[in-house]
Amino acid sequence: MPCTVVAGAFWGDEGKGKIVSYLALKDKIDLCVRTGSVNAAHTVWIEGKRYAMHMVPAAFTYEKCRLLIGAGANIHVAKFLEEVELTNVKNRIGVDYQASIIEEKHSEQDKTNAHLKGLGTTGWGVGPAIEDRVRRTAKLAKDVAELKPYLTDVAAETNNAIDAGKKVLLEGTQGFMLSLFYGTYPYVTGRDTSASAICSEAGVGPTKVDEVLLVFKAFMTRVGAGPLPGELPREEAVKRGWFEIAAGTGRERRSAPFNFEIAKRAVMINGATQAALTKLDIVYPSCKGVRKYEDLPLEAKEFVKDVERKVGIPVVLIGTGQEALDIVDRRA
Repeated sequence: MPCTVVAGAFWGDEGKGKIVSYLALKDKIDLCVRTGSVNAAHTVWIEGKRYAMHMVPAAFTYEKCRLLIGAGANIHVAKFLEEVELTNVKNRIGVDYQASIIEEKHSEQDKTNAHLKGLGTTGWGVGPAIEDRVRRTAKLAKDVAELKPYLTDVAAETNNAIDAGKKVLLEGTQGFMLSLFYGTYPYVTGRDTSASAICSEAGVGPTKVDEVLLVFKAFMTRVGAGPLPGELPREEAVKRGWFEIAAGTGRERRSAPFNFEIAKRAVMINGATQAALTKLDIVYPSCKGVRKYEDLPLEAKEFVKDVERKVGIPVVLIGTGQEALDIVDRRA
């Protein structure tokens, strides 16, 4: 698996942080590039400790992995520096010279812009920062003194690693249904979130990618406004154990059953070759902590088979608990 893109299939919160952290540990990933911005938190559990990472790639779990933030990303400097200290990755993380900067004014605009009311924005300032970039007025990472020790050419580093046969992950953020182009517009984020866009933000051409791993959750959730097919009443979500609080914002997530039509479309547009299915233990509690496929209960196996049959790609990783290593790994 020299180069694998990890993308979310639904509205975010699918468990990409868990999958990336597992792959980093299990496969001893050499290099991981995070794309997107601070408005997405990737949750990682290691030995009972919870990390909600807004900037640092979830592959920090493997101490030899080089961590990068691509040119297409937007950097929140204070949050980046805070997480670098938290994870102790100062000597192995880099930021592309041309990543753009989220300034304080962007957060204020995010919270006060009338046209954003009701869309469910996180308020971090990502949208206004993207607007400045499109206007060619954005501040870039190379212009920020605090980032000077971390500056690098991410595209060059990443492509060199791929060409050398090293193991590379491109860590997408948010979910496909939040894509500016393919999601539930206007209730979407300010960028495309597909596998193609992840490659673009990292500076990797499509011919360099070996696998596109699309992450599904065993049920669907979304925060903020916008449609959610099959949405359950809050009390029903609580009863089923599907009620969640967003790691990044503390907002309540709305819940719905797994939607096969949405999943199929996500597979098609992302060009997915493999699937990861997380939180199977929430839908089937007897799965909790299981790490061998043969030990899963029959009804859980039937659900996995149903997903594979209807979406058309193999489910290679199955999440059965919150710890990074609570995974059924079905890869050869």
